[in-house]
Amino acid sequence: MSCKAPVCKIGPSILNADLSDLTYECENLLQCGADYLHLDVMDGHFVPNLTFGAPVVKCLRSKIEKAFFDMHMMVANPLDWIKDMADAGADQYTFHIEATNEPGTVIRKIKEAGMKVGLGVKPKTDVATILEYMSDVDMVLIMTVEPGFGGQKFMTDMMPKVELLREKFPHIDIEVDGGVGPKNIEVVGQAGANMIVSGTAVVKNSDRRQAISDLRAGIEKFLSK
Repeated sequence: MSCKAPVCKIGPSILNADLSDLTYECENLLQCGADYLHLDVMDGHFVPNLTFGAPVVKCLRSKIEKAFFDMHMMVANPLDWIKDMADAGADQYTFHIEATNEPGTVIRKIKEAGMKVGLGVKPKTDVATILEYMSDVDMVLIMTVEPGFGGQKFMTDMMPKVELLREKFPHIDIEVDGGVGPKNIEVVGQAGANMIVSGTAVVKNSDRRQAISDLRAGIEKFLSK
């Protein structure tokens, strides 16, 4: 866990982009000001939907060398995917606490593979379940929708989880994912999140640069206090 003060980072979810032209979409999002790319991996088991795996990530990495790839692993067996994602060029491996009975082992294996560790929490999961692992992870992901589907409505009642984590762990990266856009970004910022995943609000926006700028402004006004 970092001891540096958290900084704002905006990571568009490429799941909402044109999947037939992902290289262009990723490059465009980065050119428009994205700090990192959020890649949703769904296995059809942990969540009903199925997206992409390591081969797609490897192809993207071969075209986009410097971008930070934050892998949101919505998979039933997170241990099984670690090596392949590391080999494909992933930078951060975010798994769900609900997906394993041995989170400590998953954390250790991710680190051994050379990736940063993210730990995700679904809306119905008590944030207390992850507190014992906080000193071992780089980032916590608080889901503000049920994982597995895009376009859902943002759950404001998840903000107390963010507030608790920010109070107890002032230097941890806290990521929020699900229904985040200009209308609720200040609620997210005030709660203490600093890493913002946004799909529809950025990717489907006719002015992606402005959308990213608006999200950043909504977070930075609170980080500076």
